[in-house]
Amino acid sequence: MARVSFYLNFQGQTEEAFALYAKAFNSEVSMLQRFSEVPQNPEAPLPDDELNLVMHAEMPIMGGAVLMATDMLKSMGHQVRIGNNTTINLEPDTLEEAQRIYDVLSVDSTEGMPIAPMFWGAHWGVLLDKYGIRWMFNVAG
Repeated sequence: MARVSFYLNFQGQTEEAFALYAKAFNSEVSMLQRFSEVPQNPEAPLPDDELNLVMHAEMPIMGGAVLMATDMLKSMGHQVRIGNNTTINLEPDTLEEAQRIYDVLSVDSTEGMPIAPMFWGAHWGVLLDKYGIRWMFNVAG
């Protein structure tokens, strides 16, 4: 079933932020995956101090809305700033629908990664549209 969620980027503060959000929304983290739990690139492994950071977290908040988040990695040159700290995450029912939406929003976009298969079993892509809004696409495998 298609859904829309909100994806937040933090610089090593995802767990701390989600503890606050859990309290605010009387909720619980429904998924938390650390970078140490995902396949590492043997040619560029993450530094030890980043392995415990959060690769992906999810928490229902209200009215069916879901917060998702990750810790951005300094070792990869990631830096949280206004413009990359919040993303609208779309999960269409089909890859075709995701691609259609991506194609429309990508006209005159400035950053992006085309929708492609990912190791977690989904197709994933992201873009920053011409208005500066970041859109992420996840389509179940």
